[in-house]
Amino acid sequence: MHALGSRALDLVIRHFECNRDDPVAQTLTREQTEAMLRTPLPEHGTPVNDLLDILARDVFPNSFKADHPRFYSFVPSPTNFVSVVGDFLTSGHNVFAGHWLASSAASQIELNVLDWLKELCGLPAEGGGILVSGGSMANLSAIAAAREARLGGPNEHAVVYCSDQTHSSMAKGLRIIGFRPEQRRTVATDEGFRLSIPALEAAIATDRAAGRLPFCVVANGGTTNTGAVDPLDALADVCEREGLWLHVDGAYGAAAVLTERGRTALTGLGRADSITLDPHKWLFQPYELGCLLVRDANVLYSAFRVDDDDHADYLADVRRHVAKDVNFFERGVQLTRSFKALKLWLSMRTFGLAEFRRAIDVGFDMADLAERTLRADGRWAIVTPSQMGVLTFRWHDPSRPDAEVDRITQQTVELMRADGYALVMSTTLRGRPALRMCPINPATTAAEITETIARLARFSLEAAR
Repeated sequence: MHALGSRALDLVIRHFECNRDDPVAQTLTREQTEAMLRTPLPEHGTPVNDLLDILARDVFPNSFKADHPRFYSFVPSPTNFVSVVGDFLTSGHNVFAGHWLASSAASQIELNVLDWLKELCGLPAEGGGILVSGGSMANLSAIAAAREARLGGPNEHAVVYCSDQTHSSMAKGLRIIGFRPEQRRTVATDEGFRLSIPALEAAIATDRAAGRLPFCVVANGGTTNTGAVDPLDALADVCEREGLWLHVDGAYGAAAVLTERGRTALTGLGRADSITLDPHKWLFQPYELGCLLVRDANVLYSAFRVDDDDHADYLADVRRHVAKDVNFFERGVQLTRSFKALKLWLSMRTFGLAEFRRAIDVGFDMADLAERTLRADGRWAIVTPSQMGVLTFRWHDPSRPDAEVDRITQQTVELMRADGYALVMSTTLRGRPALRMCPINPATTAAEITETIARLARFSLEAAR
């Protein structure tokens, strides 16, 4: 065990020490992976060191490295070694954290972590939450809880309101729990890609007049596309007036509430009925760790409890435990679940909030620097300015039609990915592709931002020829 653990530890340490020197992204074709990794069902064993050789040579290098200092695509997931050790300890002790009887101390740590996050987001003492796999499960769980709290269960007349920038996980979650497409209303955004209050109010009025039942508004606390934060205070006013549930999808951005800039951008976050927050994004945790927070912890129990008639007989001893104990299987979908809180608890206790705050501020600073560098270059058009650590931009050439600039943008992405120095990909805004940077890794340097933009310019010029 020591020998195997030592070899595995060496691989992880090598990753942490050499990550910056490795290519940011490697993707193989399906034909290549089949030839490299396909094996028959094994009747006999293989020496484990040979298998570690395969992982080190063929598996780990051939991926997007979301924790690389020059990974600027999607939402990066820079981690820390303390949390990695937390994941190792969680797996090694194989703690079942589905109910209090099996994991009283682990459950207490999870409650502690949830209280920290709840406090940071401004939710009241009676609030609560649960740690889940990520934002997709948190969003699905939030809507299930909102439906139970506001409607008492499925209702074919119910309507959910989302902006045209809402993450696709929301549409997916609504479909999974039984909402038809016509029960999801897509509301327009303003010039800053924030949900439009007048458009929302008009949609609610139209639906009420048609006999439908508006019950939930989904706001964005930092969109993946542009980092835009919807007007949370104004949305809370609308929801209070109309009797609607307000869910804030802050999977990416909500953690920024630790910082002064983040708190300002997220004004009104604490008025939400539920909040999605992913610690495996801007709290620097390894995958998978998402979180759902709610204003009233009872709504999770109401939505996910197991009724007496449906309860498994083998859980009778669990149910006899005292009422104040928390059974997390009755706050969410999973019965079997791991000790999800340990890695976040371990790193927050180790580093303290001040270090997390500093690390988040680096992301704001690097995005601001990227915008200044692009503007100073003069060959770029800023589509959306730096906000919540994200900015978008396009090649600027007034002599070319938009369609030609679209082609240059898309080809620049491919040239940049093949180059391997940094990963910058595109998104679509108002029907046109734009390059997008999300430089939130606290190890990213100003020199790397400058070099990345210089390479983007070189590849755009190459694409324009």
